Amino acid sequence: MTANSERFFKPTKTTADKKASETNSVAWRIIDQEAATREKKTEKLRALRLAKEVINPAPLPKLKRK
Repeated sequence: MTANSERFFKPTKTTADKKASETNSVAWRIIDQEAATREKKTEKLRALRLAKEVINPAPLPKLKRK
């Protein structure tokens, strides 16, 4: 057997199913990454809000007199 460029670098055709599957997996990977980033940001903001509420508690609402 001799090695030639056609044997090693011959482009193979991909099926539509394979392309769709690859696109789907890449899309879900991006969605999962964005969701993880959003959750991390939400946790950070929640912690900052709770720390702020501990330092400066919200005033009680005033009762209206008739």
